[in-house]
Amino acid sequence: MTTFDRDAAKAFQKRMIRVREDAALNLLLGIGDELGLLDVLARTGPADTATLAAAAGVDERYLREWLDGIVAGDVATYDPATGHYALPAERAACLTPSGGPVNLARSMKMLTMLAGVEPELRERFRDGGGLGYDRFPRFHELMAEDAAAVHDGGLLDVVVPAVPGLHDLLTRGATLADIGCGAGHAINLLARAYPASRFVGYDLGAEPIEAARAEAAAWGLTNATFEVRDVAELDEDERYDVVTAFDAIHDQAFPDRVLAGITAALRPGGLLLMVDIKAQSGVEHNLALPWVTYLYTISLMHCMTVSLADGGAGLGTVWGRQVAVRMLEEAGLSDVEVLEIRSDPFNYFYVARKAAERDALLP
Repeated sequence: MTTFDRDAAKAFQKRMIRVREDAALNLLLGIGDELGLLDVLARTGPADTATLAAAAGVDERYLREWLDGIVAGDVATYDPATGHYALPAERAACLTPSGGPVNLARSMKMLTMLAGVEPELRERFRDGGGLGYDRFPRFHELMAEDAAAVHDGGLLDVVVPAVPGLHDLLTRGATLADIGCGAGHAINLLARAYPASRFVGYDLGAEPIEAARAEAAAWGLTNATFEVRDVAELDEDERYDVVTAFDAIHDQAFPDRVLAGITAALRPGGLLLMVDIKAQSGVEHNLALPWVTYLYTISLMHCMTVSLADGGAGLGTVWGRQVAVRMLEEAGLSDVEVLEIRSDPFNYFYVARKAAERDALLP
């Protein structure tokens, strides 16, 4: 007979209470990011609620309740002698836009958005299938916001120089396609920095493509274009010197078909830069990741299910390095190198090439 470990049960109960507390705090921080409250608190505090409400342009009573919640969650501080609230700089560094690409409050809004599909997702557990992109009306907006901060924080200064030969190639003049470009900010940054090259972004969504075109027009770019296209049917033959895919392959319905299309679209010797989640293949290899539960939740409630909705593979967010390398090689790409880049602690940067014509003739 197995004995019941009461100490272990109590410890686990305390952990579950902490989980509930942190889930509540997640909601508060998401609201704070959406309304700019965290940024105002960081810039204006220490201050009382009237001052902070005026600076943020919000109702003071709502603000006070929100502030008390994040004080209870050990995010903000409160001085009862003065009635002043503050957000220490060490905490603001990862919770406000001024903190750069690692704004964790921004990502917390993703969980709030996903909670809206939870009733429908339960039905998919029973019946199979998936939930299409139309069930996630804020997905493109949130992804564009996050991607823009990440690309602004390091695409030109860190990522491009880290990929062997890429800066020189784009400086001389090359053709580059971005797969699953979303709102196209990466393409527009590259097009502005490398006027001798030509860029095209492909995405399935009409709304993000319109946003990409609007930004390109506002910047006066003539070397960046965007097309609504199902990248599983890319159907291009040796057209590009470079193809990029930023956090876009794992949620494709048919990722193997997309990678094969990329290989066909690359000229001999052409380069693929694929950025995707930093994880291994197999949950047992990911348990040390501080954000691993978040990854599997995002996968279950978005990336996997949108793939299944189209009858796809349901690869999932956490497909992992080993599977990614294998699929790149099976698609006909070689010399796969996996880079880790300091400006983005959450992703691997896969660099692979299509064999040059002379290499393809070798046994």
